[in-house]
Amino acid sequence: MKPLRAIQFISLFAIVCGPSVQRLRAQELTLAPAANLAAASSSAPTPKASSVKGERRFWDETNDWLFAGVAASRTLDYFSTLNMRRRGRQEILLTNEVVDNHAAFAVIEAAGTATSIGVSYLFHHYGHHKLERWTSIVHIGLTTGGAVRNYSLKTAHPAPATGP
Repeated sequence: MKPLRAIQFISLFAIVCGPSVQRLRAQELTLAPAANLAAASSSAPTPKASSVKGERRFWDETNDWLFAGVAASRTLDYFSTLNMRRRGRQEILLTNEVVDNHAAFAVIEAAGTATSIGVSYLFHHYGHHKLERWTSIVHIGLTTGGAVRNYSLKTAHPAPATGP
């Protein structure tokens, strides 16, 4: 049941973002022949893509800090979840078996960081620079909030055994 939630989230993301990506692709395809014709008719050299107004590199200083924040918040989530499991609490997003397998859980946390960077890159590539930044900001906020929740849960005490 848990992997189904991830699939539902990815499907919802694709439904929401799909039309805008298709519109951008259609605009690129309609503008490309005209741009090639104008470039061929002019003898002046074309400027580099990075010198176009509004363009910036993906790995700039702000994204470096945001991605480091995502990695730090995922690390905090990793340790807070292990602490929560040691105190007898149950994991709600993953199965307890996955969390108790520390290597597998570390890979899942690293994959979460990589996915966040990948989604940010897709937004960057298609010109959604505010969404590119907000992807990391929201990821940091949600992950840190989850880690704080894990640390704030009370230790689960087993029910006392009653005698016959």
